[in-house]
Amino acid sequence: MTFNKIAVIGLGAIGYGLAANLARNGLPVVGADANPSAAARFADEFGKATGSSREAASGADAVILVVVNAAQCESVLFGDAGVLASTAADALIISCVTMDPAETRSIGARIEATGRAFLDAPTSGGPARAAEGALTLLASGREDAMKRAEPIFDAIASKVYGLGAEVGVGSAFKMINQLLAGVHIAAACEAIAFAKKLGLDLSRVYEVITASAGNSWMFENRVPHILDNDYAPKSAVAIFTKDLGIVSDMARAASFPTPLAASALQMFLMTAASGMAREDDASVARLYAKIAGLELHPRETEADVGNSATREGALR
Repeated sequence: MTFNKIAVIGLGAIGYGLAANLARNGLPVVGADANPSAAARFADEFGKATGSSREAASGADAVILVVVNAAQCESVLFGDAGVLASTAADALIISCVTMDPAETRSIGARIEATGRAFLDAPTSGGPARAAEGALTLLASGREDAMKRAEPIFDAIASKVYGLGAEVGVGSAFKMINQLLAGVHIAAACEAIAFAKKLGLDLSRVYEVITASAGNSWMFENRVPHILDNDYAPKSAVAIFTKDLGIVSDMARAASFPTPLAASALQMFLMTAASGMAREDDASVARLYAKIAGLELHPRETEADVGNSATREGALR
């Protein structure tokens, strides 16, 4: 499949890397982001970007949505931005948005009613893997649409799981992933803060646990942020207040108990309420430390935590 124009809507932490790898692989990509600095950076590096989603999507035969939530997705497609109406009549729309599967199905049905194709393809792997072109895609949708998307997926992902023809299944898989990810981050932060309370050398704790049965991918990935006192957002606290909130809503609708996810959600909500919503999600450890009167790192002060709400952060 040859594309004449691929629009990537959303040049945040995931979208930028995704769009960059499309460009590096010779695909005709145009980036769009309401943040002028993100659009300008992409234009400087890869030549084509705009602050207007409509302009980016005009005549495009493929659009990739990498926005924060279902509300943004719907607004971009059907609202004043008018992205869907601006695309080619037979365009392929790919959603990489983490959202409730019911919302994915609703959006997909509206898109396909116009004669365009839709794929539900949320991502896993974070900004680092997006930059490497090594994302994992949890994709569902019609077989012909999956076939059309192959050149795009080859450029941005190292693993593509085709999860069937039903739109929304990819989103459901992503929410199971987010349940586990959120619980594991909260557990890692609880454990490392408790280790501090016990007077343990945190670097040594990291070394030992990552070689032991208690390790998790999130412990191994997030604890270095804590050890380095680096809370610049690779993935922000607000991502998990959103995603675990979706898990909670889905579980309630299904009359299914998710007490661990609910507890983790409360930890992320408290961290956000403490002014760290836009900080790295490892900031949950700082909340534990604040509650227990601990100092995780000698350079961190109460002012650092209190002022975190004013720091710039990427929510995606």
